[in-house]
Amino acid sequence: MTSPQPVERRRDAHRDFYADKRVMITGGLGFIGSNLARHLAALGARVLVVDSLLPDCGGNLFNVDGVADQLTVNIADIRQPSTMNYLVRGCDVIFSLAGQVSHIDSLHDPYADLEVNCRGQLTLLEACRNHNTSAKVVYAGTRQVYGRPDSLPVDESHLVRPTDVNGINKAAGEYYHLVYNNVFGVRACSLRLTNVYGPRQLIKHNRQGFIGWFIRLAVEGRPISLYGDGSQLRDLVYVDDVVDAFLRAGSNDDCNGEVFNVGGSEPISLQALASKLIGIAGGGRVDCVPWPAEKKAIDIGSFYADSSKLHAATGWAPTVSLDDGLTRTIEFYRANFARYARDAEQTERS
Repeated sequence: MTSPQPVERRRDAHRDFYADKRVMITGGLGFIGSNLARHLAALGARVLVVDSLLPDCGGNLFNVDGVADQLTVNIADIRQPSTMNYLVRGCDVIFSLAGQVSHIDSLHDPYADLEVNCRGQLTLLEACRNHNTSAKVVYAGTRQVYGRPDSLPVDESHLVRPTDVNGINKAAGEYYHLVYNNVFGVRACSLRLTNVYGPRQLIKHNRQGFIGWFIRLAVEGRPISLYGDGSQLRDLVYVDDVVDAFLRAGSNDDCNGEVFNVGGSEPISLQALASKLIGIAGGGRVDCVPWPAEKKAIDIGSFYADSSKLHAATGWAPTVSLDDGLTRTIEFYRANFARYARDAEQTERS
């Protein structure tokens, strides 16, 4: 089968689009949201950052340090209809990044996960339907909706078959966006993100994915524990490349009503990744340990994504190499470690 050809567009047209646009980012003080806010401010957008700063969800005021005077920050909960009804008015683009992303936490407290990842998304979409149908909404989806892959790489035609509560609720949140696009005319699409890493990621606990925790352990020179033999494959994508994917999707109506994978360029085993991190950080070691039953039950094995659909629609492709991205990330946390590791919980294996 011939791969679809990328759409020909001027290289920076998607960036020029945001000059003087009114843009809202929910979850905007979190990892991806704050990096997106920083890029949008530099592009001349009028940026509204909305975040509830719920404990352990990654929101951090230091994430907008140095650009806070170029943003409007509103500490608010997307589950509050009156708040969202007001905030969506006049927005040209809304990046819907607020969510609960911990798979383990979703199993311990499924109702909290349901509230944020389903009710919160519906509240935002209802606000758009009733108060701003002209807004474009881009949802931060996840590769976790696929569950254990039938074959690799995984493209968007793969069955949606989550292995945990968080994956189910994130899939529901995604489908709400597609329904509001198709039925109510609220332009929306979803980006199914793989393993995103980079500066401003939560590293004070290990319940929001492995890569942030691995990076913290490497910075501290502590052992990185791998479950099993570490042969599982993953693709990693640097946060600046993910920001570029959001900018392209938000400025392109060809994306409306669609889902897109956003993954790295090459898969790598967890064993090789941990060794690479230790080499870049200059210390530490790798330990292989038995699987805890709770985590083994939701493990998906190897996973890496086919992102050619997004490339064909928007021209997106990852540009930051893994070595370069990890080096930048480790340098960032070494310079700002106390801002991200304070109040850390007791070390857990990841």
